[in-house]
Amino acid sequence: MNRTFTVTLLSFMIVFSSLFGNAFKAEAAVNTQKVVTEAKKMIGTPYKFGGTTPKGFDCSGFVYYTYKKVGKTLPRSAASMYQKGTSVHTSKLKPGDLVFFSTYKKGASHVAIYIGNNSIIHATSSGVKIDRLNNSYWKPKFIGAKRVA
Repeated sequence: MNRTFTVTLLSFMIVFSSLFGNAFKAEAAVNTQKVVTEAKKMIGTPYKFGGTTPKGFDCSGFVYYTYKKVGKTLPRSAASMYQKGTSVHTSKLKPGDLVFFSTYKKGASHVAIYIGNNSIIHATSSGVKIDRLNNSYWKPKFIGAKRVA
């Protein structure tokens, strides 16, 4: 009797985990696409130091806002965001990953969202826009990437 119960329970657990395990993985993939979609809606938004709204963003305010729109709260500064997530090699970047740069000080001082095809979206002094990750300005300033979604 106990053996039958154990086999039934194990069978149920295997079926349950295969059904819902894939659903959870699909949800993570959907979230990263939502991040990219939300980020692209903000193209052209002006730069504002300390800005965290569609009236104006700084780099980390833009990333903070975009992730919050899809239900994930991140720290507010680029340096604090750099402390979160899992490091990702550039050859393994996926849309939604965060990419970090050292611009005006040592360490992570600028953050952007990777959107695929070697492109990033971020808030720059000229507003929210898309750039190439390996362009002549950003490539030498790149310090790492993190997966937070």
